[in-house]
Amino acid sequence: MANESKRDGLTRKVTLVGLADVMFDRYAGDNKTQLPPEDKLYFAPDGRTIVLPAANISSLLTAQNTPSAPKRFLDARTYKKTAQGILSYTVIQPHQIPFLRNGRPIEFGAFDGDSDALSGAYIHRSVARLDKGIPNPKVRPVLPLPWSLEFDFRYFENDEVTEEMVRSLLIRGGLSIGVGTFRGVFGKFSVAGWE
Repeated sequence: MANESKRDGLTRKVTLVGLADVMFDRYAGDNKTQLPPEDKLYFAPDGRTIVLPAANISSLLTAQNTPSAPKRFLDARTYKKTAQGILSYTVIQPHQIPFLRNGRPIEFGAFDGDSDALSGAYIHRSVARLDKGIPNPKVRPVLPLPWSLEFDFRYFENDEVTEEMVRSLLIRGGLSIGVGTFRGVFGKFSVAGWE
């Protein structure tokens, strides 16, 4: 256990290991703009390293309007308080978490057809059906296995949520919900390290 003051919280090194490919669908900022597949990925400032925003993991642990681990696994009358506690008393850093393969950041080159030789990313094409059967074509990039993520997770002691509760929700949420978009099918992971 880290030797830190209560004010500074406890910092854990967390490692997530992918169990399924990760799908991306970065929002363009409005509903009319159609991004090319490579622009739906998230990149580090270098414009090549594929990253996951830390907010995506926070959403898995705290969201109240979309699928989240507290919403799925806790009592409907109390999950919001737990989600708010996690949001209030935890910090995930860095804000942009690099995807790793064999311990090295995964870099994107360019799509040639429907795949990128450097990262292995590929384009997934599907059609969702909206109300009244209206087709909604989707073109999204996917990062294949193997992948992992490593980040610092800071927890501050409080009366609302324990560190073990957060860890348990991350473990259960990783398997059942995951990260990225089309979660539950894509983006599943296991928690391989919490040190």
